Amino acid sequence: MPELNVRKRTSLQLPIAEAAGLSAEQVLAQLGSGPEGLSEKEAARRLADFGPNAVRTHRAKGWAVLGRQFASPILILLLITAGLSLFLGDATNSIVIGVILLVSVGLGFTNEFRAERASEALHSRVTHRAVVLRGGTPGGTGGGTPAGTTREVDVTALVPGDVVHLSLGAIIPADMRLLGTKNLLCDESILTGESLPAAKDPAPVPAGASLGDLASCVFMGTVIQSGGCTGVVVATGGRAEFGRIALGLGERQPQTEFQLGLKRFSFLLLQVAVVLTTLIFIANLVLQRPLLESLMFSLAIAVGITPQLLPAVVSTSLATGTRQLARRKVLVKRLVCIEDLGDMDILVTDKTGTLTEGRISFTGALPVTPETSDGGVLTLGLLATEADYSEARLSSAGQNPLDAALWESSGAAGFDPARFERLDLIDFDHQRRRTTVLVREAGGPARLVTKGAPEDVLALCGPTTPAVQAMLDEQFDAGSRVVAVATRSAAGKVQLAPEDEHDLVLAGFLIFLDRPKANAKASLDELETLGISVKIATGDNAKVAERVCAEVGVISGGTLTGADIDALSDDELAGSARTATIFARVSPEQKARIIVLLRRSGGSVGFMGDGVNDALALHKADIGISVDSATDVAKDAADVVLLDKDLAVLAEGVREGRRIFANTIKYVLMGTSSNFGNMFSAATASVVLSFLPMLPGQILLNNVLYDSGQLAIPGDRVDKEQLRAPSHWNIAFIRRFMFLFGPISSVFDFATFALMLFVFDAVPGEFRAGWFIESIATQTLIIFAIRTRRVPFLRSRPSAGLIGASLGVVALGIFLPLSPVAAVLGFDPLPVPFFLALLGMIVVYLVLVEFAKAWFFARDAQQLPAGPILVRRRPENHHIARRAFRFSAPVAVVAPRHRRRPRTRL
Repeated sequence: MPELNVRKRTSLQLPIAEAAGLSAEQVLAQLGSGPEGLSEKEAARRLADFGPNAVRTHRAKGWAVLGRQFASPILILLLITAGLSLFLGDATNSIVIGVILLVSVGLGFTNEFRAERASEALHSRVTHRAVVLRGGTPGGTGGGTPAGTTREVDVTALVPGDVVHLSLGAIIPADMRLLGTKNLLCDESILTGESLPAAKDPAPVPAGASLGDLASCVFMGTVIQSGGCTGVVVATGGRAEFGRIALGLGERQPQTEFQLGLKRFSFLLLQVAVVLTTLIFIANLVLQRPLLESLMFSLAIAVGITPQLLPAVVSTSLATGTRQLARRKVLVKRLVCIEDLGDMDILVTDKTGTLTEGRISFTGALPVTPETSDGGVLTLGLLATEADYSEARLSSAGQNPLDAALWESSGAAGFDPARFERLDLIDFDHQRRRTTVLVREAGGPARLVTKGAPEDVLALCGPTTPAVQAMLDEQFDAGSRVVAVATRSAAGKVQLAPEDEHDLVLAGFLIFLDRPKANAKASLDELETLGISVKIATGDNAKVAERVCAEVGVISGGTLTGADIDALSDDELAGSARTATIFARVSPEQKARIIVLLRRSGGSVGFMGDGVNDALALHKADIGISVDSATDVAKDAADVVLLDKDLAVLAEGVREGRRIFANTIKYVLMGTSSNFGNMFSAATASVVLSFLPMLPGQILLNNVLYDSGQLAIPGDRVDKEQLRAPSHWNIAFIRRFMFLFGPISSVFDFATFALMLFVFDAVPGEFRAGWFIESIATQTLIIFAIRTRRVPFLRSRPSAGLIGASLGVVALGIFLPLSPVAAVLGFDPLPVPFFLALLGMIVVYLVLVEFAKAWFFARDAQQLPAGPILVRRRPENHHIARRAFRFSAPVAVVAPRHRRRPRTRL
């Protein structure tokens, strides 16, 4: 890095503790900024100097991927085997094993690097935005926008000196010194561990204060729990407090169920390999065979019983699935989350944007007294917004959908912001469910205006008349969203407190409409075919939710309101939540409680939300789903981000997750059964015969050829019936499958042994060639029977890629013992009658496997466990990993160096 850039970075560095003790004006001066922010030109220059506001990048690194290939225990075994061959003077066998090693590394590298590139492309599409002020004063006026203009930028483009506006639910994008606050409370538990929110104020703090006492600053990664603020960026990326912690922790991510299943499967293979290898080694020593030859053969068996390319197959499956999902506008934060998406069988979602269009429009104002006009109610509604009156019609940045709809309505054009002065504001929060302002019109007395949920606003007014209640019920029954507006005189007041919200007079109602989606019913039907039950959790009135559900054809199993939920114990709510379809007027804590109890009752629960009030439930769900337009805190809490908030898109994601898992299991079942059978046959033959049934290099060549053909499995078709319900890792099922179909494979291996010894009187080279061809043919072609549960397997159509790869591997396996390199590989030519016998054995083998498959799956269906279902528990620090993902950069930028967690190899 040039020395000049280092000095530039240092000159504008201001430790957050030092900034906390300075006045706002002093901090702005030291950062070379001002109240109007930076010019575009200066911001671009600082971005080039400081780099992006990112903790880490998601750039695929070829050398790192290549290094992980050699970290595989399987490849280490191959290296040891090749080294022993060379040490023993067997250069030919050593070269063969070396070539096999290079092919294995090449295949693994190619597929895993493609998966990394897919993840890289995926990450670049998940964006987070911040509202900044870009002016024209600091650093020169060139390239600046009009002074004080607000605009949205990607959080990675923030630089020291940027002035940023933040509101309820925002995740602080950088370490910032506060310039102004409005009832600001921040959740800083991710940094300080304190469960209670911290009150913030722009006044300087005394020197020497601890991190938790820096009330004049907010920190990257913390969340605004109430209120809002304006602040100047002091530190970005790895120089922020959160950035330093995240870089110190590296990239450790909590493991998903899919990864844990792979780990359990690897342990099963390790047990089998250790037992079998040890027995073979001891048996060969008892037979007084050379020590090193016995050791090499045993190592080859250990390698042969393990599916070397399982990591590549898994990576290819996930990368293929990622590309398919990205085309369907579904983005996952980590590739392995795709399988967890397919595991879902209960979906809890808000109705806005899923069952409805998500485009809220203002339809009219309903005054409740003759003294108030429609325009008067609308004006009060516009006053009770958090946006700056003079800018609200120009930009909707930072506004909630209801306020944005108000300002975009035709009636708002007659609103004159110069007539009103806002004295104070209490922002909306999800406990009060209302916004309150203190305003003064043209020098007149102050007036308090409150706007919010009808039930909460009416509770602050006098008794509700039957006529008003009937008016409200009529709108709810029509499916409209209703906001109540109330007011009272507040002469002499200049500040507001929540205690001032009393003795209000209802002015009227603001009516909004969000129409049901045309494709909502079809999407719900599609989810039902996938075995997913959909439940609605909304902050809306119960009647509105029931009306929308009825219009899209949802058959309701009952409605629970927030008050009903509070009255139920956990056991009672767990039972009611399973049957209920609609949860109305629920708080964030109630949503999270519902999710936890649904999981406890045995479901794999997905939660779909995009608001501040959804973050807690997103964290509690097995799979959190949000949308690209969601609030920062919701998008941060989610595992999956949809570019289009549509249940049909989500159904595609579920189907893809299940397809990936089904294809991974195909490879696992294929590899364990055929590899186990072949290695068991080799072990037995090595004890009975006077020579090794296959040389170590031949075993490894056989295994790599077979595995190469199976790389087409990730693109294979999956039967529709396998997508109708989620599947799970079941090691007992895999073990039973291995111990049934492995011995069947061995029976035909023994038949080949007998054929070669007693019919063709084969010498060792012929014997090895015959078994090599039979082994490749049977274990490769059996994929067509094992890939489906249908009997006969011809009723299920494999992909063209799988057909071509399998037949190509069989052809190559037959060609090698007949080719010019046969002698180098240790093979002798075979008589023509052998191939006729081989054809007959393959047909009998496939027929026998079909009978065994029908019996196995029928018996397995009757032995499903009937015990309690275990709830998956997330690691305590899963939210830190998710938050760290947010502060990561696209692929085109550079971030501080960091430690990378090596990928576990199986």
